Amino acid sequence: MAARWILLVCLLVCIVEAQGLSPLILARISRPRLSVRLFNVESYGAIADGKTDNSAAFLKAWDEACNWGGLSSIVVPHGTYMLKQVVFSGPCKGWTTFEIRGVLKAPTDPPTSSERTWINFRYVNQLNVNGGGTLDGQGALVWGHKPVYMTMGFAFVTNSYVHNLRSSNSQNAHFALFACENMTFTNIMLTAPRDSPNTDGIKIGRSKGITIKDAYIATGDDCIAIISGTKKVTISNVFCGPGHGISVGSLGKHDNEVDVKDISVKNCTFYGTYNGLRIKTWASPLNHTLKASNFVYEDIFFKDVEHPIIIDQEYCPGHHCGNMVPSSVQISNVSYKNIQGSCKNDVAVSFKCSEKLPCQNITMEDINLWSSSKGSKRRLTNYCSHANGASYGKQIPLSCI
Repeated sequence: MAARWILLVCLLVCIVEAQGLSPLILARISRPRLSVRLFNVESYGAIADGKTDNSAAFLKAWDEACNWGGLSSIVVPHGTYMLKQVVFSGPCKGWTTFEIRGVLKAPTDPPTSSERTWINFRYVNQLNVNGGGTLDGQGALVWGHKPVYMTMGFAFVTNSYVHNLRSSNSQNAHFALFACENMTFTNIMLTAPRDSPNTDGIKIGRSKGITIKDAYIATGDDCIAIISGTKKVTISNVFCGPGHGISVGSLGKHDNEVDVKDISVKNCTFYGTYNGLRIKTWASPLNHTLKASNFVYEDIFFKDVEHPIIIDQEYCPGHHCGNMVPSSVQISNVSYKNIQGSCKNDVAVSFKCSEKLPCQNITMEDINLWSSSKGSKRRLTNYCSHANGASYGKQIPLSCI
């Protein structure tokens, strides 16, 4: 269709030029409208009673939509739909939209296979997940038990969008990405209680070209976690809190890990989080040097954050780590600029770098952090170990770089 349209325009241009006709003729020609074929899950037997398993109906709707030759949209109407674990696989024959207007409820029985993700999208190019609906993980019924589900996973998904969507009470992570490229997440709300275990907001692994903006994330773990093999991530206008902040890592525990680079975090707010901006690596031996480089943190505001800025290359959750050696992760080219806010702890900035591979080119510019305690005369301090770099502009508390 597109090729025919281009040919038609070219022919008309030739006619206009040859006959001296008015160029306004071309302006009156409107491009043919591209129609979207709708695939309503209720037409395939889905029942919005909050109890009936609708996975078969959803998969039938997906199969027909995915194989439709043009634009397609799977529609989940208003209502509450119970959905068991599902895998929506491509490749599809055109742009595919998954429009969630209602509420999807997760199963609370434990996974019966090695698959740990509730709703999966795999091998899809040009996917659009939206609709203003809610993913209800029902985490309160299973927290403290294992195994449990991550809410929504994307694997080998490219050139796609997730926007205008809510996820609440995830059993584990809300969204997980693996081997994805050129994905954008906008206008999303991810929530779980402060004490909910392992409820990361968005976990990104071995992916590139990921954009996250205009998001509200309140969880019991990292708001955003960037792990092995990820590069070219842009995060902006994100509200994080409660939670454990925006983290790179943990890195450096396994020999098969891949470098992480080109991460940008700008114009974000952290409210009541345990951590703010964190890079964490294991104090473990590796058979090669892993690199974490080219990170930009800019225009950041903290409100009552325990640990605002951290590089921890002695990461050991639970404090029961054996065979601890200097980390084999080389951290370099990390910039912190225009960062301000209140800190609940005594140490505002902590750079605990590797003795074997000291941090290189860490820059601090215009940093202003103060105590959360009203009227307190307590002065915050910074801590640096094996960290190399430079400081510019205002430095409150006094920089140790």
